[in-house]
Amino acid sequence: MPLERLEGSLTEAVEDLEREGRAKGAERVITDVLPPDRGRGTRVLLSGEGGRPFIRMNSNAYLGMPLEEAVVEAEEEASRRFGVGPGAVRFISGTYAPHVELEEALARFHGREEGMIFSSAYAAVMGTLTPLLTGETVVASDELNHNCIINAIRLARPAGKEIYPHLDLDALDRALDRWKGKARRAVVVTDGVFSMRGDHAPLDAVAEVVRRHDPDYPENAVLVVDDSHGVGAFGATGRGTEEVCGGREPADVLVATLGKALGVNGGYLVSSAPVIRFLRETAPFYIYSNPITAGEAAAAGAALALLEGSRGRELLARLRSLTRRFKEGLAAGGFETLPGEHPVVPLMVRDTERTRDMVDHLYRHRILATGLTYPVVPPGDESIRFQVAADHSAGDIDQVLEVLAEYRE
Repeated sequence: MPLERLEGSLTEAVEDLEREGRAKGAERVITDVLPPDRGRGTRVLLSGEGGRPFIRMNSNAYLGMPLEEAVVEAEEEASRRFGVGPGAVRFISGTYAPHVELEEALARFHGREEGMIFSSAYAAVMGTLTPLLTGETVVASDELNHNCIINAIRLARPAGKEIYPHLDLDALDRALDRWKGKARRAVVVTDGVFSMRGDHAPLDAVAEVVRRHDPDYPENAVLVVDDSHGVGAFGATGRGTEEVCGGREPADVLVATLGKALGVNGGYLVSSAPVIRFLRETAPFYIYSNPITAGEAAAAGAALALLEGSRGRELLARLRSLTRRFKEGLAAGGFETLPGEHPVVPLMVRDTERTRDMVDHLYRHRILATGLTYPVVPPGDESIRFQVAADHSAGDIDQVLEVLAEYRE
């Protein structure tokens, strides 16, 4: 059937996105990955770029785990044993030993009773919040929370929704007070590390607000934290924002990813046994979607084991050192950034055209970085998001700083 009228509307919609500066544009295709060699870090080759290697300053693989030999070998071995696909959803015949072993290891790592893995962290958030946000629930969400949280709230249709200003805990406190006696359950949801800025929620203080209001709700006030950018990249042992905020476990439900610092694929959550049992029976993104493969689960388990051992401590120390080197270099060069120790380092440009021009300059010098411009961010907040990784070298960091200095000159 011809689709000329629909295609015309869709084309117009994409053109509107392009005019507004919100279109993602054509995807760059990585054709090869060159491991670290002779003082330089990992490089990638891109389609159409004639074999020129690029420094990748926009990857979520903060620890360089995708190229760790033990991780690669674990996936290969499990794939040979179990095959490359699960063949079914979990509750039919899609649960393999590596899935169960990984869930147990994640629960131990975070000091929780049980863990539960999803096909992605996006699915984990959607699958967690939609069953928890009933028609008798009020949800309070930080205004800078990730898109997955925003869409989960839309899908769930709770009794009430409170979007509080970024990290404004007084506003959160007032919101929970307003709904006292009007909702049976309150759910407060926040990112641990906010991916655009690299800042983090003070989870100890957030938890204190939630606990103070807990007696006001017959089915509790519940804290849900998505720490996908924190776990593995933040904290002395890589346990994320909870560790940075004092080492306690304030989140009632902690969601994170296997696809960033752990370098594999998939998402997960950890919580109490009754919560996990409930979500296995009610989370549609878990029940009706294939899990990650047995090979991916085994690889994630190997990455987690590395993180907990001496290799993990080495990678985390290196990541902190490189992040510090980059931030100090930006400051010395007269560039504005935001405080914090997370390897997401925003360079505040505060102008849309200048941001785009700087990103193009970096690309011409074989450096990949992400520009955030209006209307994706408010006017005056335009920035370039750099992401430091443990498989960068000190020379890589210095090269990026030199290219930025050249732009200023």
